[in-house]
Amino acid sequence: MFLFNSRGKFAVVRKCIKKDSGKEFAAKFMRKRRKGQDCRMEIIHEIAVLELAQDNPWVINLHEVYETPSEMILVLEYAAGGEIFDQCVADREDAFKEKDVQRLMRQILEGVRFLHAHNVVHLDLKPQNILLTSESPLGDIKIVDFGLSRIMKNSEELREIMGTPEYVAPEILSYDPISMATDMWSIGVLTYVMLTGVSPFLGDDKQETFLNISQMNLSYSEEEFDVVSESAINFIKTLLVKKPEHRATAEECLKHPWLTESSIQDPSFKVKGTLEEANALQEGQCRQSEKEKMEQKAISKRFKFEEPLLQEIPGEFIY
Repeated sequence: MFLFNSRGKFAVVRKCIKKDSGKEFAAKFMRKRRKGQDCRMEIIHEIAVLELAQDNPWVINLHEVYETPSEMILVLEYAAGGEIFDQCVADREDAFKEKDVQRLMRQILEGVRFLHAHNVVHLDLKPQNILLTSESPLGDIKIVDFGLSRIMKNSEELREIMGTPEYVAPEILSYDPISMATDMWSIGVLTYVMLTGVSPFLGDDKQETFLNISQMNLSYSEEEFDVVSESAINFIKTLLVKKPEHRATAEECLKHPWLTESSIQDPSFKVKGTLEEANALQEGQCRQSEKEKMEQKAISKRFKFEEPLLQEIPGEFIY
């Protein structure tokens, strides 16, 4: 069984079980003060986005929220299959087939279409933020982590430097306005990675990665795409376009032939590139979301956690 245990810079996620029902959840512990700043309103924003998407099947479901003096704890739906990142860097027999990517990408796009229709831009779409409901058989996707998301208002422009280096769009690097098209660039990179196991813009460091993005240094060579359909390559090319206004929207992507075909001619798939490339991809992507050992904390007597607890911290139920 996959144990949902991960830790980021400002949040810890732990698998928990509701005592009265035995149902599994993921508890996300978020510090209210980060680098000396009060970040409670940022967490409230993430909660608001999750509430907005409560009925969407492709966005992780928010169950309850608790608050302690130092943390807010989001009790979320448990996605037992873990991150799709694991399949992106897997050996040939465990990696995604193109038909799998087609199905999962439809779900991702349906989730993103819903968010964009409600003026929400995610701004951190990457394999670590797409979970699976089960690993075997391959389940459905769940979009997670809305910590960088923004509500787009028609009357104002948003310019911010944010996101994960390998997935950020050119307009972020040039400090031009962010839009829904910024997410669509990330989906293009995500599709490339899911199909090939190779990160298209990854350099030896952040500066080289950013240069590759700004100069559009990417390859659709036979080596990387030798068993990927032409239709899939065309799909990616509609998204990895430097000018945001020329990128396909989520709605347009869902009408693309690659996602409307009932099947593909050649279902064979392998992870392309050398072992060194795969290792570089794993190192590069995990740089932003390294998994470490977790602090042993709990919030509610209504839940039990998989690891022994040092103490129980009383928390107020707020949602």
